[in-house]
Amino acid sequence: MTDVATLKAEIKKLSAKAVNAKMNLHDLSEELPVGWKTIPEVAQATYDAYAELEAARAHLKNLEAAE
Repeated sequence: MTDVATLKAEIKKLSAKAVNAKMNLHDLSEELPVGWKTIPEVAQATYDAYAELEAARAHLKNLEAAE
């Protein structure tokens, strides 16, 4: 994934994935105490989605700086 355009498209997908994970976490918080046992899973999925997005953005920044 070295092509800038390809990476930008991937970032768009990762951003949508991160927003979806955030909404899942938000929905879970509103439904508490129902589903409280899923807090670690939902929180980890949200954390992972944003970590992946941040890494892709950093990679894009490095690629653009190298050009």
